[in-house]
Order: sequence, then structure tokens, then C-alpha cells
Amino acid sequence: MSSRDEATAADEAAGDLAGDAEGASTRGLSPWAAFAYRDFTMLWLGNVSATVTQQMRILVSAQWLYDTTGSAAQLGLLGAVQLLQMPVVLYGGALADNADRKKLMIMTQAVAFGMLLALTVLALSDGLETWHIFAVTGLSGMFNMIGNPARQAMVSRVVPRSHIAHAVSTNTATFQISGIVAPLLFILMFEVFGAGAAFAVATSMAGISVIAPFLISVSGAPQGGSRPTGIASIVEGWRFVFSHKILPGLYLMDIGVTIVSFYRMLFPIFADQLYGLGAAGVGLLNIANSLGGVAGTVIVLRTAAMKHKGKIVLVATLAYAILLFAFGLNRIFLLGLVIVALLGAADAVGMVMRQTVVQLTTPDKLLGRASSAHSFSAMAANNVGQMEVGVMSGLIGAGNTMVIGGVVSVLVVMAIWQFIPGVRKYEYTESDPNVPPPA
Repeated sequence: MSSRDEATAADEAAGDLAGDAEGASTRGLSPWAAFAYRDFTMLWLGNVSATVTQQMRILVSAQWLYDTTGSAAQLGLLGAVQLLQMPVVLYGGALADNADRKKLMIMTQAVAFGMLLALTVLALSDGLETWHIFAVTGLSGMFNMIGNPARQAMVSRVVPRSHIAHAVSTNTATFQISGIVAPLLFILMFEVFGAGAAFAVATSMAGISVIAPFLISVSGAPQGGSRPTGIASIVEGWRFVFSHKILPGLYLMDIGVTIVSFYRMLFPIFADQLYGLGAAGVGLLNIANSLGGVAGTVIVLRTAAMKHKGKIVLVATLAYAILLFAFGLNRIFLLGLVIVALLGAADAVGMVMRQTVVQLTTPDKLLGRASSAHSFSAMAANNVGQMEVGVMSGLIGAGNTMVIGGVVSVLVVMAIWQFIPGVRKYEYTESDPNVPPPA
């Protein structure tokens, strides 16, 4: 099948799922229009609780590890553990297309619940050791990567096509809101009650994420029935992604920038080295970053009438690169919170746009694998970036590392602008949802 035929198939598959809303205009929809669909609300509830669970685990694990070892390099090495998980995300995408997506969500979150329960017991009994953190980070990450493509691929089943952009933006906005709730819980529980109580809160949230998929009424089964999941299935998905004129450029830009600038899991280092603060500083930096992310998703919704979406992503990423300079040079905490919020806003614009393009231009039978390709590129960049930024911060300081990251990021954006024209030429308006980007 040619890439143009695949784009047509994408429209037809999405249209079948949209029912009587096929071709409907999105003009006049409220930002929260997707909540009119009960199944989306249940999917959203599961996603929010899973996100809070994951962020709480990351925050508590990272802070406990840094407090216990005092080593920036050890914190960076958590990225090496997560890098070993990357082959799993490819298999997870194929599973999401060939198996029941609801069952995958339930199974993966049940595993997360069990592992968090183990960390809670170990922390409360003073039996927690560094290798426990590394082991749970690795195993939990693997199961998250199996479940994530299924959660993303369910979006086009729980809302009509006319609501997909709003559903993706809503998911991203609430993901960022979860990034506010989780740090607040982290500050309260970790600072006042310790790691054990903080892990216990994460465990309770994991329980909600297990239950929510049971309440989704639409089928999670693959179209045409379950199929074997093998290498050929994975290759088919990657061929579709590589034939796309927009996705490879968006993914490459995200990888190039993130590898030299990843900071979210390394806030304990930045709070310490730049501002001389501990867990409270880490929590506030996370909150500021998530508030910025919410603002970024609002920007995406407010620019729905602007058709030059590719240029919006490029400009947002360039702004992100310039803000890295400010982040690295600044030593005033309040100003640092503003800079981190702006970084979150710029990052969210690119995140929402990438996920929306995947949803709108991919047939349902390939949606899990296309989503996994997105997750694969993003997570690979995050994990390598965590190692690079963590190790470099230990060698030359966190501030200098961000300044260097800013330089490299500017060069990456300029290269994508010049050599991958599909990104800057990408045009799409929500008022004409049936026109896919060029393929």
C-alpha cells in the first residue's frame, strides 16, 4: 500500500469509528467537549490515575535515591535502566493492534500496583535499598510501555473524529494537571511522612487505574479479531511511520532536543545545584513545569484556526531552546520557576501536535504501532537525555549543561526547518478535519 493509500485508509478507518459524527466540524466545540462521551471520561480517569501513579513513583524514587547516595551520576543512571526497556515499547504497540486494548491497560496497571505495594512495604519497614529502586524502575517502565500504546490507541474509539484533537489536548492538559497534583502530594507526603507514605499514595492511585478500564463500554478488541504479534507486525507499523512526510521530522526534532536538555526527572540535581534546595524545591519546579504545560495545551486549542501547524511546532521548539539558556544561567529560584513554566508550555505544544497528527492520519489497525513509535522515540530521547544531562551535570554543573543543550537544540531546529520541509509545510485546520496532511 502506498503512503497516500494509507492516508486514505486512515480517513476511512477513523470515519467508521466516528459514526454519525463523520465529517463534523469542530467549530464551536468547547475545550472539554470530549467529556460528553462517558467512555472518554472513563479512559481519562484511568489515564490520570496512571499518570499520577507514575509521576509519584518517579519523584519519590529519584528523591530517595539522591538523598541516600548524594550522587547525580546515580540519578542519571536510572535513565540507563529505562533505556533497556525500549524494545518492549515496540512489542506493546503491536499488542495494542492485535490484542484487546482494555485488557492490556488493566494488566499493566495491575503490575504497577503490585510493585508499588512492594516499595511501600519496604520503605515503611526500613528495608528499602538502592537496587530496589533500579529494579522497580526497570520493570515498571517495561509494563508502562506495553500499556501506553493501548491507552493512546483507544482515543479514536471513545470519541468521534471531530473530537480527536480536543480529546488529545484534554488528555495532555490533564496530564499536566496531574503533574501539579503529584508534586503537591509528593511534597506533603515525602517531607512530612517520608518515602513509605508517599509510595502508599502512589499505590492507591494505581488501584484506581486498574478499575477504570473495566468501566469503558466500547470494545477494546482489535478490528477483525485477535492476531499473532510478531516481527512482521512490528515492521508493518514502522514502514507506515517512515513513509509519513511529517512524523519522522517531528520525532527527530524531539529526539535531538531532548537528548541534550532532559530535565524533568533530574529536578533534584537542578534544585540542589542551581538553588540550594531539596524536596520542596523539586516539587515546586515540577508544579511550575506542569502549569506551563497546561498553558501550552490551551495555546494549541486557541490556535486551531491557524493552518500552519508545522511552523507553530518549530517556533515553539526554538523558544524552548532559547529558554534553556535562561534556565542554565539563572540562580534566582522564583525566576527559575517562571522559566521552567515557559519550558513546559513550549514542550506541550509539540507534544499535543505530534499526538494529534498520529491520531488523525493513522488507520485504527495501525494506531497502536504508530503510537508506540511515538512513545519509542520520546522515551529513548528521555532516557538517553537523563543519562547525558545527569552525567554532564556531575562533571561540569547543571547550569553549564543546560547552556550547551540550548546551543545544540537551536541547531537541531534549524536543521529540521531546512532539510525536512514536510514539517514546516504541514497545514491543518480543525474546521476541515477530513483533509489529512500530505503523505
